[in-house]
Amino acid sequence: MDSGGSGFGLPQMSHREMLDRLLCEDTERGDSEPAIAAGIGEQMLHMSLRPLPRSMRARIRDVCSRVPARNAMLVGGGIGHLSAWLLDLWCGDPANPPENPPSHPGSFRIVEPGGKFAVIIDRLIRRHGAEDWVQIIQTPWAELAAEAATWSAANASLPDSAGTSSLPLPQDLIIIDAPEAERAATAATAFELLSPGGVMLVQEPEVPTGDVGLPSSPSRITPAQRKVESFNAWIEFAKQVSESHSLGFVELTGGTLVVVRRA
Repeated sequence: MDSGGSGFGLPQMSHREMLDRLLCEDTERGDSEPAIAAGIGEQMLHMSLRPLPRSMRARIRDVCSRVPARNAMLVGGGIGHLSAWLLDLWCGDPANPPENPPSHPGSFRIVEPGGKFAVIIDRLIRRHGAEDWVQIIQTPWAELAAEAATWSAANASLPDSAGTSSLPLPQDLIIIDAPEAERAATAATAFELLSPGGVMLVQEPEVPTGDVGLPSSPSRITPAQRKVESFNAWIEFAKQVSESHSLGFVELTGGTLVVVRRA
């Protein structure tokens, strides 16, 4: 897969150099929105849904283009906006398909428990002719992660055990597009499913500002207090991961993209 053990087809280099190369902008692609994604973006505006910043979507696509993944996953499919960017990367525009499309993951799972959104994503998959390797999983993430972790542990101790996981394991590429309050917990459980050398992409939660006080009880926590709680959980996760693994950060318009690489 590579000549120097980096896992990305890059020459041998330090972890910092590798992450910088992985996170850099692909100037040849630019940040123009794919036609199908643009249509989904219009739908999001009508539904008062907030998309990821365009710079974030473009950089996620750029990073994914550099990761040779057997198994890839998007946690938080939503209405399919980010999925449209990724399918455009791996399949091209269905209206004008490329002669030599780039290689795509062996499997790509989109986790989206919302039934209405899943229908939209299913149409998107079929439009790109990607049914053979792209599937939607409509199980809530916490339930799916617990199931995958249990299956992985059982399979490690009993290689011939019966049954399979609905999620191909291990995962080489994981993209997280979860609500801010759920992002730290989602990242922590998703990280456990990464393969050695696997990469996870997630937007860093926004840094809280001001004094929000302490919640009077767990059931009466305010949105501002929940934001602080979530950010503290993110800091704890990043601290634990950085002790043995690699983290890279890139400041973009509208937020910070974080890449986590499992050692």
